[in-house]
Amino acid sequence: MTIAPEGPAAAPLRCVAIELTARCQLTCSHCYAESGPTCGHGSMSTGDWRRVITEAAALGAVTVQLIGGEPSLSPGFTGLVGHALDAGLRVRVYTNLYRVRGAHWSLYEHPRVDLACSYYSDEAAEHDRVTGRAGSHTATRANIVEAVRRGIRVEVGIVDLGGGQRVAQARAELEALGVAGVRVDRVRRVGNAAGSVLPSTSALCGRCGDGKAAILPDGTVAPCEIGRFLPGGSVADGTSLASVLASDRWARLRARIPHRAAAPCDPECAPLDDSQCGPVNSGPCGPGADDDGDL
Repeated sequence: MTIAPEGPAAAPLRCVAIELTARCQLTCSHCYAESGPTCGHGSMSTGDWRRVITEAAALGAVTVQLIGGEPSLSPGFTGLVGHALDAGLRVRVYTNLYRVRGAHWSLYEHPRVDLACSYYSDEAAEHDRVTGRAGSHTATRANIVEAVRRGIRVEVGIVDLGGGQRVAQARAELEALGVAGVRVDRVRRVGNAAGSVLPSTSALCGRCGDGKAAILPDGTVAPCEIGRFLPGGSVADGTSLASVLASDRWARLRARIPHRAAAPCDPECAPLDDSQCGPVNSGPCGPGADDDGDL
């Protein structure tokens, strides 16, 4: 008989992050998902995602985060937002706000829909170097302004890649634009930012999997978006999310993560940068250990 190693007791599911696609108009130098214009939507169908959302609600989740890539590029995006709302969930869309369709603005104005996006500098050239796309700063800034004008709740994460990046100036600019939620995080050594370094649990906040799970475009279930290198099962073949989260494999995975003595991840903990568990300076979602050096 296999005995799972002891770890912290599993918290009830409160938030599920659904990575609808790996496709994105941008090629951010630090992207944890290594997304880009040539990436695909994955093997999960819209019907698969609807099933997962329904199961998450039945398990007690209160929030679903639709992430990517750029989630709005997924063919099923609009319907899945509506399905999550019909299931009684709060929806957080983590978008690059590079392009927003007219029909999507009406979705974002729903009282149970929030937006989150990344921003890198008050200077267009510096921001565009990070995203790999000229004009992305102008487009994203304009859509942040439009979201604020429409009264949409939007949070912006600034990822500090080091090298004298204008983080403080970017934060001041966003606050002057009326953005209420601005957070700052350092880049994590995952995905594009990892280089030749193998991903490590030291890049995680130490609360991954506590009331939260992330599902990748191929159906893999991980403890969070950043912890995608720790697969805990799959829902791609019709396996229920409940059975994955109750499995010995999931328990062993959670035991591998150095956990903090803190409350489970709040549903507000979001991937605020194209990558991450909510960027907050040394806050509850900061890295569990900082042994990677400054980036």
